[in-house]
Amino acid sequence: MGLSFALEVDAPSDLAYDERRADALITVTARSTAQAAPDTPGAEVLIMDRSLSMSGRKLDEAKRAMCAAIDTLRDGALLGIVAGNHKAEVIFPATGGLARVDALTREDAKLRVVGQFAEGGTAIGTWLTCAQNLFAATPAPSGVRHAVLYTDGKDEHETPEQLDDVLTACTDQFVCDARGLGGDWHYADLLRVTAALHGTAEAVTTVSDLTEDFTRLMRQAQRIVVPRVYLGLRLNDRFQLAFVRQTRPVEAELTARRQVDLETHVPLGSWPPETRQYQVSLRFDPHTLTVDEDLRAARVTLHAERPDGTRTPCSDTASMVVRRRSTPGFGIPRSADLTRVENERELGMAMRACADAQLRGDLERADRELRLATGLAQDLRDTARLRLLRALAATGPDGRLRVRRDVSRAQIQRIGVESTKTAVPPGDPVDAVRLPPGDASSGPAGRPRECPRCGTASASGSAKFCEECGFRFGAGTSGGGPVGAS
Repeated sequence: MGLSFALEVDAPSDLAYDERRADALITVTARSTAQAAPDTPGAEVLIMDRSLSMSGRKLDEAKRAMCAAIDTLRDGALLGIVAGNHKAEVIFPATGGLARVDALTREDAKLRVVGQFAEGGTAIGTWLTCAQNLFAATPAPSGVRHAVLYTDGKDEHETPEQLDDVLTACTDQFVCDARGLGGDWHYADLLRVTAALHGTAEAVTTVSDLTEDFTRLMRQAQRIVVPRVYLGLRLNDRFQLAFVRQTRPVEAELTARRQVDLETHVPLGSWPPETRQYQVSLRFDPHTLTVDEDLRAARVTLHAERPDGTRTPCSDTASMVVRRRSTPGFGIPRSADLTRVENERELGMAMRACADAQLRGDLERADRELRLATGLAQDLRDTARLRLLRALAATGPDGRLRVRRDVSRAQIQRIGVESTKTAVPPGDPVDAVRLPPGDASSGPAGRPRECPRCGTASASGSAKFCEECGFRFGAGTSGGGPVGAS
């Protein structure tokens, strides 16, 4: 298979007498094996935006990036190129399906890219459907399927429901990375695509940087070894699955994708050698659990899908064991690692709330969310996201942080895109932002808060958002509201 998988389950075993939820952090590490499988190139589809807004230098730079990506592909890889606006057209190869890369086809592909011109609108779902049809027409021997797209505009020529339908059809069929050029696109569109298709989203504010970015993406895609991996969960019948989330290196909701049979399988996407982390939450009726007795709530195993579509276990089995304490009213603090994961999610929600408020012109709300996000980033020592927040912050007349009034739309889009990224460079010191009194991100922990919108109890009393529906806890009706795309 080329990779060996190891999983580690970190689950606090003790549960309070009246607790109704048990959480675990599952760390999955994939390493190259000494007996790695022969190098079998996968399939790549490049999707270029040729809508009217791409006219001029943007399209010229995008063509240069596409040609660089083509040059980076290894001989033997399968390649297709889609040019998209309000419709999608396969511009390479002319014969249908995917073409195997060699010196001749590489030059043909680049000529077809260079010959494109800008016209029409934007319909990202149509582009993705076209990519999926290409993958289906010529299966890769390795089973690895990767796509990359860029866009400089909003997804205006299809409804959100149409895009959702396409993403549902494409989920777990291929991996897709997405890039936003300039500032006139909307970060929420890219996050929807990459969350569904296990990819990454980036804001490319300087269009000339796209070439370097695409070259790096092609090199990373060629490190993919296993096309599809699944998290297998076999639950004790007294427990129900509440949610599964990827927490590192990029946050993503995975719950809705679960496939339930004798064992629940949650797709984790394609894998190169790397480490990822997931949060699994189980719900239960506390009165169905005996007290002071170890109970296996779940068994966890990884399954890899082979090119022929069969799934086989690819890791040892680990257990999630819990024990209900016998003393009513005795609180048990959450683990430091779980608390950090929840605070990282709060940070991402605050960043998206800041971006959404700024994009719709609600500057007061954007300022509040910026202060909250900055405080959380400091507490977490999240240097990458803290620097992004500092770049758009200024000190207002009242001495408090606020969003710079000359901030560009591109910078705001970047804050939204980067909100889901949780990887912190090791040993990178925090250059702290001095926050005036009253701008701290959280106060002392209290009892869990109940969401007035969906009724979900928060994990801690200092939570700023409902982790189920995204409702913003605030003083009075003006401070609350859902967090999401504007």
